[in-house]
Amino acid sequence: MFWDESGASLLPVTRRTWAPVGRTPVIRHRFKWKRTSMAAALCYGSCGGGAQLAFHHQVGAYDTDTLIGALGQLRRALGGQKATLLWDGLPAHRSRAMRAWLGRQRSWLVVEPLPAYAPELNPVEPLWASLKGVELANLAGDTLNDVITAAERGVQRIRGTPYLAFSFLRHCGLSLW
Repeated sequence: MFWDESGASLLPVTRRTWAPVGRTPVIRHRFKWKRTSMAAALCYGSCGGGAQLAFHHQVGAYDTDTLIGALGQLRRALGGQKATLLWDGLPAHRSRAMRAWLGRQRSWLVVEPLPAYAPELNPVEPLWASLKGVELANLAGDTLNDVITAAERGVQRIRGTPYLAFSFLRHCGLSLW
């Protein structure tokens, strides 16, 4: 499984938009800097099975303790199956507390770091691009709940389109077979 974190705020992710001819498109927002953090795991079956998307969000930034909590929820979502986790070099991934926790999880979890400065090898990055390019594009929400609801709607869209998880993997030049 591949893991990554991202964030979204009340400031809209500006994408191409449209307006009637002769009128400039305008996106109105309140310039609030409140943020929500999101984490996703793309889980691929080792025997050619399907793919699953696990999603977690919270207000504010992730730290070691909140990441440990999210990984604990991921273990429950996987039903206790053994897994290999590939993730980047975020400082919270390399902290002393995280290393100690991961050491206690060796019965079900093996962790492998992705190469430094290689986001193109993580299929969760195209997932974020899809989410931010569709559901979060030009979204000027009044509250963080508006942003979270739109993100969850995007996660449901991706989960409901089984080939997308494999297209994210192919986009990175990776394959299961």
